[in-house]
Amino acid sequence: MSILHATELVKSYGDRRVLDGVSLTASPGRRVGLVGENGVGKSTLLRLLAGVEEPDSGTVERPSDCGFLWQETPFAPDATVRDVVDDALADIRAAKARLDELAALLEKRPDDPDVLAEYGEALGWAQDHDLWDADRRAELVLHGLGLATVDTTRRLDAISGGQRSRLALAALLIRRPRALLLDEPTNHLDDEAVAFVERELTALPGVVVVASHDRVFLDEVCTDIVDLDPARGGVTRYGGAYSDYLVAKRAERARWVRRYLAEQTELGELRVAVDVTARAVNHAREMKDNNKMSYGMIGDRVQKQISRRVRNAQQRLDELVRTRIAEPPEPLRFSAALTGQSAADRPALALREVRVDGRLEIGALDVPGSARLLVTGPNGSGKSTLLTVLAGRLAPDAGAVWRDRGVRVGLLEQDVVFPDARATARTLYAKAAQAGAVPLTQLGLLPPRDLDRPVGALSVGQRRRVALALLIARPPQVLLLDEPTNHLSLSLAEELEEALGTAPGAVVIATHDRWLRRTWDGPELALVEGRVA
Repeated sequence: MSILHATELVKSYGDRRVLDGVSLTASPGRRVGLVGENGVGKSTLLRLLAGVEEPDSGTVERPSDCGFLWQETPFAPDATVRDVVDDALADIRAAKARLDELAALLEKRPDDPDVLAEYGEALGWAQDHDLWDADRRAELVLHGLGLATVDTTRRLDAISGGQRSRLALAALLIRRPRALLLDEPTNHLDDEAVAFVERELTALPGVVVVASHDRVFLDEVCTDIVDLDPARGGVTRYGGAYSDYLVAKRAERARWVRRYLAEQTELGELRVAVDVTARAVNHAREMKDNNKMSYGMIGDRVQKQISRRVRNAQQRLDELVRTRIAEPPEPLRFSAALTGQSAADRPALALREVRVDGRLEIGALDVPGSARLLVTGPNGSGKSTLLTVLAGRLAPDAGAVWRDRGVRVGLLEQDVVFPDARATARTLYAKAAQAGAVPLTQLGLLPPRDLDRPVGALSVGQRRRVALALLIARPPQVLLLDEPTNHLSLSLAEELEEALGTAPGAVVIATHDRWLRRTWDGPELALVEGRVA
């Protein structure tokens, strides 16, 4: 069986129901992208599909060889890079040995139906997993993910977190399971590595289900998009890639709004009809020829007509009330200034001959008070180091960092940690907000259900939203954003990109986000190995 099929999955954590009756089917050759707001259950659904967790109710049917990309590597710290590669090749090597055994048996018993059946099944598995090219593929995958130069005898606890993540992904691509479940696979990958993964996934014959915030990746890889939208009561599936999904989603919402408004108009008209119009049949005309009998008969017919109109209008009104279309929920929209105002005619920040040993060398960099600067470069090129130096959180080994008088700088880091994990977003924001700040409930970063949850219980993306809210509670004149779209919902990423155009202060963004870079029309600083390219 190679179809992945989930039926009516329900999963709760404590008193919070994350998934409620979710069903999903994916056939071989389909590559399904999971999208939706942070916290709607994309990672939970992947874990249930993989069998890492069990649903409270519902069932999952999956292929026997199902691969799941953990956000943390599942291998022991003392395992070596070679151990991980050998583990990925173990099933393939075992299958090759069994195929050789079956081929020898077939020479002796060519008409044995059991041997023929097992040989056919083993041969199909071998073809799906590209068995005869596995060792060469392992080398190509390590090279494609930037791991070819890593010593294979090194322990996992001696390599970087990004390298461990890429190694976990490499192991899955080497294995080529019939169902591949990926949670944010492009994190820690540069452009070349992402392009390599896209090619590998589109060549797989099996099922792929992926949750990702990389919009270009979803566009290049996916054949279907599944939107986990609680407002629609579960999941909605859209054929095509991410761009197709955006078009269909906008058209669907427009239809929903039109239907809702038309129904509200009809409801209003029916209520008037029941109360007023259906009774407004005039029988107050003068009686002719003193014909009381005729006048009375006409009056009876009028009353019956009134009763019929009222009854029909009331029946239609009752039906609409029972089956009324839900009001389209307002999408979460970012609604605040990202920065405060600073002097646009002079630099807010400046670097001169700055050096951080082994990480960064910048001869000169001026950040004007209204700057829009995009910092790009591969992993390890110094983007995050540059932002921490600009923020004043890292003192350079040489050179000078100058800041205009009174300029406040805010930094949104990739890894957000709150000193008190029990605090809520509402209490933290109340402490940080200056007078006149946009209320947290109107900021458009967090839905109401998350405002009073402990920040330690929030997802990575939700914690980053809280961190951004705290920064703009008292908007800095210079806002530094390190991979701002990582772990944010796709809709919020687009909202933030639009907000960049209206922020009165300076914004410096370090990012791998190809979608953002594709639409960027401002200045760009490209770094390679800590230097300006």
